[in-house]
Amino acid sequence: MRPKAMTMGDPAGIGPEICLKALIADDSYRESTLIIGSESIVSNYSDLINNTIPLAFISEPEAFEKGKINVISLPLGNCEIGKVSAAGGDAAYRYVETAIAYAMEGRVGAVITGPLNKEALHMGGHPYDGHTEIFAELTHTKKVTMMLWSEKLSVVHVSTHVSLRQACDLVKKERILDCITLADETLKRMGIAEPKIAVAGLNPHSGESGLFGEEDRTEIRPAVEEAVKLDFNAVGPLPPDTVYLQASKGKYDCVVAMYHDQGHIPMKLLAFDSGVNVTLGLPIIRTSVDHGTAFDIAGKGLASEESMLAALEVSKRLT
Repeated sequence: MRPKAMTMGDPAGIGPEICLKALIADDSYRESTLIIGSESIVSNYSDLINNTIPLAFISEPEAFEKGKINVISLPLGNCEIGKVSAAGGDAAYRYVETAIAYAMEGRVGAVITGPLNKEALHMGGHPYDGHTEIFAELTHTKKVTMMLWSEKLSVVHVSTHVSLRQACDLVKKERILDCITLADETLKRMGIAEPKIAVAGLNPHSGESGLFGEEDRTEIRPAVEEAVKLDFNAVGPLPPDTVYLQASKGKYDCVVAMYHDQGHIPMKLLAFDSGVNVTLGLPIIRTSVDHGTAFDIAGKGLASEESMLAALEVSKRLT
């Protein structure tokens, strides 16, 4: 069986700690997952959290050693724990780049990513908005979107890392239909036979028949109508101030959000520690924690591995 690859994220953040803690907490994941990171950081955190499971620093996925925490180590420059740096940003990118290459070659079965810092990423010479854009480019994928998943609520985004002004311009029928399609495909892979997908409106009260904006009736409603014609179980546009509550109570399996904060805020409220980020549309499986690098607690042994364990579980359900 091919192992999964877990990237450490920015080595100055909490990524290394939660990677180790997750593999220590669950031996089934430990026996099927390797870490891509840097030896010095992994060794230091292993000592910090009093880990007693042997570390195996291997050169390739095929050298995986059962009964140990396996690590593929990449070079790391001058990186201070808890600090934004070019070295940390570059290392985080190299971990992801390596994991994607392994996945595209069929040498690992999925990629699970730790958190990176966008400022550090840019300082390190990699001007991406985040993981989603890196995965899209390195896998040569044109249509991707972000799903935030939890047991309480799942959200797919029409746009993410753009300004709010630009996000409104990106609310287009074709893009919304793509998001509905990708959400349906992914939820079916996760075991939901007939996913119920709600599509949020953009404007207050979903535009109120054009009184508060035209996008809901000129772009969102036609996308939903087309989705229904294609036999998707989709409804909308629904007022964004109530649709998430309805979904959290089980009426819908997923909500298509029109922009970053419209989807992220309810997810952070309901599942801050257990949410999972899934990139939809890729030729490989990619899941991630749904939190940041938390530089303020890095190196203190205080980070929770709950979201990383959830990311591992979702990757398992998708394989």
